[in-house]
Amino acid sequence: MRIILFLAYIALVVYCLADAIQHPDPEPHRLPRWAWIVIILMFPYIGAGTWLALKFVNAGASQPRTQQGALAPDDDPEYLVWLREQERRRRLEGDAER
Repeated sequence: MRIILFLAYIALVVYCLADAIQHPDPEPHRLPRWAWIVIILMFPYIGAGTWLALKFVNAGASQPRTQQGALAPDDDPEYLVWLREQERRRRLEGDAER
């Protein structure tokens, strides 16, 4: 029975350490990554439990906001500026021909 508990302890710590190290945000859950690593190593059950609780409670909130998918052309501000410029040029060319 002790071996199973020890293996569960090792698995929990290794999982939480790997998850903390690979987290895309440099400050996951408002603490620096190195602080989470120290907390998980120094207080394995409390640190790992806290890491897991915050991970699953704040699942969508902890994702970095800088990663965005491709914008549709009508949502891309640069494309809209280019489109307006093209329309302005067509109007000027049309007025010049008359």
